[in-house]
Amino acid sequence: MSQDAFVDFQNVWLAYNDELLAQNHFAVEDINLQVKQGEFIAIVGPSGCGKSTFMKLTTGLKMPSKGRILIDGQPVTGPLKISGMAFQAPSLLPWRTTLDNVLLPLEIVEPYRTNFKQKKAEYVERARTLLQTVGLGGYEDKFPWQLSGGMQQRASICRALIHEPKMLLLDEPFGALDAFTREELWCILRDLWTAQKFNVILVTHDLRESVFLADTVYVMSKSPGRFVVKREIDLPRPRDLEITYTPEFTHIVQELRGHIGAMRKPGSTSQP
Repeated sequence: MSQDAFVDFQNVWLAYNDELLAQNHFAVEDINLQVKQGEFIAIVGPSGCGKSTFMKLTTGLKMPSKGRILIDGQPVTGPLKISGMAFQAPSLLPWRTTLDNVLLPLEIVEPYRTNFKQKKAEYVERARTLLQTVGLGGYEDKFPWQLSGGMQQRASICRALIHEPKMLLLDEPFGALDAFTREELWCILRDLWTAQKFNVILVTHDLRESVFLADTVYVMSKSPGRFVVKREIDLPRPRDLEITYTPEFTHIVQELRGHIGAMRKPGSTSQP
C-alpha cells in the first residue's frame, strides 16, 4: 500500500452474486488504484463498463468478491460515513425546502443526528453559507419544483457536502443539464474543491468535463471493467473555461476519445 493513499484498491474483483462468481463472471476485475489525499480523479469509459459498480465498492455499498479496499487507512466493511454523493438526478425531497433538503444528512448521519436539535442554528448557518457559495442565496425557502435543473443539482451538491465529508462521489452529476449550465457547475465544483481539498471521484461520459476538473483521468474497459489507461492531466491550476479552447486541452480530450473509441470496436481489447 502507498503510505499516502487515501483510496487504496488492492486487486479488487466483484461478481454480483455467488452464481456469477462460480462462473467467473465479474462486473469489475483486477482493480488496483491508489488515490492521494485531496486528489480529484475522473473515471470515463463506455456505457456498462462498471463505473457505477466501482462507485458502490468505494462507498461500501458493495463488498468485493476478491481483494480489499482501504479508505483513509481503514478497511471498508460497510457503507462509509465519510463520503458524500451526488447523482445525475438531484433526488431532492419535493416536500422539503432547499434549505431543509440540504440539512437532511445532518438529521440522519452521526454524530450530527444526536446534536441536531441543540445545534440546529449552527447547522442552518452552515447550510446557508454553502448555498450562498453555489449561487443559491435567496432560494433557501423554495421547493424543488420552483428550481431549475441546474439549481436543483447545486442544492444536491450542497447536500452531499453539508456534513463536511472527506470524499465526494459524483456519478454523472451534470449529465442531464444543458452545456452552459454544466460549465457553470464545473466552475462551482472546482472552487469548492480548491477551497476544501476533499477527495473527489467523478464518473462521467463527458471527456471535456473530466479533463477540465481532474488531476488524473482513468479509462475503464468494456465489461468486465478494469482500468486500462491512467492519464495525469498536467494542465496548470487554477483552470478557467478558456483552457478548454486550447490545443493542449483538445489534445488530451482526443487522446482519451481514441482509447474509448478503440474499445468500442467489435472484438477489441485495450491494454494498459
